[in-house]
Amino acid sequence: MAGVVLETLSWKKLIILGISLLLLLIAFFLIGGLVAPNPSNFVYVTGTTCIDDSGSRNSSEWFIPRGGVEKCTQVDTFEDPYIRDHHVRSGQVVFSFWLPHLREGKQLDFSPWQQYMIAVLQVDISYNEDIPLAEDAILTLDARIGYREKTDGKNDWKELARSLEERKLNCFLPKKVEKYQYNCEALAFFELGSLHHDYYLVNIRIPTDPVVLDRREGMNQAIGKLEDLHLVAIHQNGGFTKVWISIKSVMFPLIIAVMIWFWRRIQQLTRQPNLLERTLLALGIAMSVLNCPLEYFSLAFDMPYMLLLTDIRQGYFYAMLLSFWIIFTGEHIMDTTERNRLVVYWKHLLAVIIGCFCLLLFELSERGVQLVNPFFSIWVTDLGARLALSFIIIAAISAAGYFFFLCYMIFLVFRNISAKRTALPSMTSGRRLYYLGLIYRFKFLMLVTLVCSALTVVFFILSQLSEGQWQWMEQSPALHYTSAFFTGVYGMWNVYVIGLLSLYAPSHKQFAPTSVSDENSREEEVQLTYLPSNSEGSAIQAFASKAAMD
Repeated sequence: MAGVVLETLSWKKLIILGISLLLLLIAFFLIGGLVAPNPSNFVYVTGTTCIDDSGSRNSSEWFIPRGGVEKCTQVDTFEDPYIRDHHVRSGQVVFSFWLPHLREGKQLDFSPWQQYMIAVLQVDISYNEDIPLAEDAILTLDARIGYREKTDGKNDWKELARSLEERKLNCFLPKKVEKYQYNCEALAFFELGSLHHDYYLVNIRIPTDPVVLDRREGMNQAIGKLEDLHLVAIHQNGGFTKVWISIKSVMFPLIIAVMIWFWRRIQQLTRQPNLLERTLLALGIAMSVLNCPLEYFSLAFDMPYMLLLTDIRQGYFYAMLLSFWIIFTGEHIMDTTERNRLVVYWKHLLAVIIGCFCLLLFELSERGVQLVNPFFSIWVTDLGARLALSFIIIAAISAAGYFFFLCYMIFLVFRNISAKRTALPSMTSGRRLYYLGLIYRFKFLMLVTLVCSALTVVFFILSQLSEGQWQWMEQSPALHYTSAFFTGVYGMWNVYVIGLLSLYAPSHKQFAPTSVSDENSREEEVQLTYLPSNSEGSAIQAFASKAAMD
């Protein structure tokens, strides 16, 4: 009878295939650890305090901290005599940030290889008894982002976005001493999905109005004594992007080739593809979509939606991978239940559908809106924060339910395999060794699946927390553990999918049972021959069905 490659491949060839995939996986970890830099880097800039002598809050003028000195009347502190002598109002003060900053007197510039930029603000507020900081104070920012290229004039800045934004201050005062600074949490500021321009300029005003509707204290009336603003811009490392795209460029055609080979093997069968084979093909397609190096287009075109598109592609892969694990495990529970239909798994996949749908809504409500207004953040309002938290909690509950249910299904698989082994002593030695080998191979594959699922969960958590983005400290240049883990897990997905497509492709080999010497063995051979799942299907499933019927 025919089976899949996993069941008919000789031990020698199976070991060679396993070692080859293991070496490929090790190569991914080494590339990330020894070649790729850290996934992200940061730019820390202290705002240059400029004075708008025109006094117009709606001025279209850009205030440039360097390279256009005539556009910025600079003061060092708010106690500067210029402010007192010219009766400067708070609305005339402009905090200016040029990104990226100078390094050793040389002006740096951004590159499309750096992919994105996420900015947060750090506020310096000092204690002053006459200027109180209210509890849950709201800081209102009149913010603008501009850009220019190297070839443009020094003052030729073009506006990218402008918005009046509110951010809640969460500050703690360690000691009530005059001029002692509050410890304030960083404020989400803006997010750009692409870095297509060389330079970016940020201008921030802190407008004040004594009376604002629905606000008793007025706009920026109880925010304490603001001393300074600092901007931290986080972006992907260009070197890491090059390594990441190189991996995708190699794996994309490789996965496509293996997937085509797998499907051609399926088409040569005289039966229709079963559910497991169709799900495997869908997983290969999802892996190909994730591998497709669309980042090359962002090097030539301004694609601010690239972050959202990347999240959607990764979410699609997660959904297919989680669905595959459920179906893969369910198809090998080895009982008399007929599961070769997707509708049988609708309850099993409900947690995957709910979790992925909630995360999709969260992404669309956050990064979808940022395509229009990069200053938007769903977390800055109480309603938005509750809504976002609801999405995340529902997704987390679904993920926990999925994980425990998957563990339960895997437990059933191993328990039933152990139970089915009781049928082995009644077989001839040849058939017993054959099925015993299948059981060992399948158990190993299930253990690999468990390891893959565990690393996938860790990868998802780390990618959400963006490890290293908030830890502004020097790291070892010799070995980058975060990069190694990211490239290693990404490579593990590719290796896992390649292995599954290769091992679960229909085999051209035929298993010929050894000669039988007793009546029970002959009866077993006849019954196996007439099982529907035996026709060009999995031998281990045929064995399980036979044992279950007995």
